Amino acid sequence: MKKIIALLLALVMVFALCACGETKTEEQPQTEEPETEEVVVEEPTTEEPTTEEPATEEPAAEGVMTYAEFDAAEMDTEVTVETYVQAHQSWWDGKVTVYTQTPDGAYFLYNMACSEEDAAKLVPGQKIRVTGFKSEWAGEVEITDATFEFVDGDTWIAEPVDITADWGTVDMIAHQNQLVSFKGVTVEAYDESGAAFVYKNAEEKTDDLYFKVTIGDTTYEFCVEYYLCGSDTDVYKAVENLQVGDVIDLEGFLYWYEGPNLHTTAVIVK
Repeated sequence: MKKIIALLLALVMVFALCACGETKTEEQPQTEEPETEEVVVEEPTTEEPTTEEPATEEPAAEGVMTYAEFDAAEMDTEVTVETYVQAHQSWWDGKVTVYTQTPDGAYFLYNMACSEEDAAKLVPGQKIRVTGFKSEWAGEVEITDATFEFVDGDTWIAEPVDITADWGTVDMIAHQNQLVSFKGVTVEAYDESGAAFVYKNAEEKTDDLYFKVTIGDTTYEFCVEYYLCGSDTDVYKAVENLQVGDVIDLEGFLYWYEGPNLHTTAVIVK
């Protein structure tokens, strides 16, 4: 009996030792490495900054004159110029008379060959290339027997130049054919009738108006060119309403006929 008890105690001791030798290991949670998005670092570029050259005026086409070259040319020689339309008279029978200008000077294109369709395109600012002959009539320098072509690109419209200070001096002719203005001139009686103006065509409203204006001791005869500013225009009506003694400002193209003869485009009574 004692042996049996001893054997049982021995077995109990063995089981106790086995239980103490086991180690409980909890499964460690798996930690995943965080995903890292690949970052592509671009090397900074070191391109030279681009700088645009300022626009420069296109050189004149071969054979095209500057205004200085035109001015120096002999009369009755062929000339070619590039210029900008400022106004034109009525088209008639395949021809049109055009007032043109550049920043350097002005050209009067007398009876230039032109279709009626193209005449409608001769709007202020339009650039054209003109070939004709430098001519003179009663002091007016013009281009006659001319042909032209349109030039694409820039446009330009002149502002009137105030040449009141040049009134009665030789300096006025330097502005021939340009758009100019005169300030504070006085309306004079046109003739012994005492009228402030006259119609060219026996008092019919179908032609030019003429009037005279004075600064100091110098008087000039100016006109409203009917085919430039007809009887329905403000300037034509303004001259019809002038009174002797009125002080007025004028604008127009400085045409020349035995002296300055403004082709008037605006009249302002003071």
